[in-house]
Amino acid sequence: MNAIEIKPDDVLTAERQIPPNVPIVMLNLVTYRDNVQYSDTERCTGREAYLTRYAPAFNRAAVAAAVTGIEVVYLGTVAASIVPSQDRQWDEIVLVRYPSFSALRKVIESPLYKSDAEPHRKAALKDWRFIVTLPSTRTS
Repeated sequence: MNAIEIKPDDVLTAERQIPPNVPIVMLNLVTYRDNVQYSDTERCTGREAYLTRYAPAFNRAAVAAAVTGIEVVYLGTVAASIVPSQDRQWDEIVLVRYPSFSALRKVIESPLYKSDAEPHRKAALKDWRFIVTLPSTRTS
């Protein structure tokens, strides 16, 4: 099953598991569409749509929502997979730090995100996982 939708119930379920006002890092596993067609004459790759259209629109939505402190920690191409098997291949991994889960939620639930960023995400991505991570505490 390809998952590129953000479902409100999933956001609420995640929020209940995350302490408030704690920084989070979102793990994005992405598989891009080969081609995105915006009009009869305007085409690009899914990667281009994600990086040159979705990302700037996301940033504008964050500014409009008065959310600061968002940082792309890592963007990397998946070169190979050892576990699980080779048949599932993600194109890229993106790690993004947010000041809190509520900051992320404020952006992704904003009207500007819904109108300007989300359509590019849906156009660009063939498959996606969006995973909340928290810093681990070491016991040893």
